[in-house]
Amino acid sequence: MMTSAWRDTPWKLHNHIWRLLAYPRIRLLFASQHIPWGTGWRIFGVPIIQKHRSSGMSFGPGLQLRSALRSNPLGPNHPVILCTWQAGAQLQVGARFAMTGGTLCAAERISIGNGVVVGANTVIADTDFHPLSRTARTASPSAGETSAVMIEDEVFIGMNCLILKGVKLGTGCVIGAGSVVTRAIPPHVVAAGNPARVLRELSSEQQDVLLEAQPLNIF
Repeated sequence: MMTSAWRDTPWKLHNHIWRLLAYPRIRLLFASQHIPWGTGWRIFGVPIIQKHRSSGMSFGPGLQLRSALRSNPLGPNHPVILCTWQAGAQLQVGARFAMTGGTLCAAERISIGNGVVVGANTVIADTDFHPLSRTARTASPSAGETSAVMIEDEVFIGMNCLILKGVKLGTGCVIGAGSVVTRAIPPHVVAAGNPARVLRELSSEQQDVLLEAQPLNIF
């Protein structure tokens, strides 16, 4: 059956071959940053890791990162970037996390639960990076405001989204593609737009579908 699947979708075989060839380099990258390697990880293409020496980064089992251009039909704009930007920053990711391209940047704290899926080229950052005041930017250009981001279990975030500082995404919520999320989103709803707002609640059947869909080993 696997041979038949690869014959019908040869790009999947190509992806797996390149994943295996890159495996030693990726293992060395995580080891050099003192990030423990987890079980069941599937990493396609080499991510970019920018880890402050006085910060923490951890990832649960079943991690999936897709940085290679051909690893997802949506096409990552750049490799996955994992960043703890300042001293004391914490990036904590639970089990079965999946992300294509995009960025996780923690200046304070980003906490992500289990079974979270993030669409291509989405950015999640807990900082403004730069102050709003011109005078403050001149004096200290990297002193933007920060506020922790929390993403609870089984959240699905569409492609090309921006999740900003201080946001909490409730369990099982769905964020529509292209959304800019500036405030908390409650559990089990669909939210979209700029700024994102709640459009409707998910039915119990739809919540079950989201749970059954994990993990997403589709490409």
